[in-house]
Amino acid sequence: MPKDPIMLLSYVNTQLRDHYSSLDDLCASEGVDRAELEEKLSQVDYRYDAKKNRFV
Repeated sequence: MPKDPIMLLSYVNTQLRDHYSSLDDLCASEGVDRAELEEKLSQVDYRYDAKKNRFV
């Protein structure tokens, strides 16, 4: 996964759109800690929206 928060945002939202039905599914598949991912993206003012299944 990209280290840069903006590149990470793009990567994660694309993965959620194309391959995963939830953030939990993505994190389990990629071996990523959900809390760490959400913290990193919150630094650039993005939060996960479960209804939209993307960071907004």
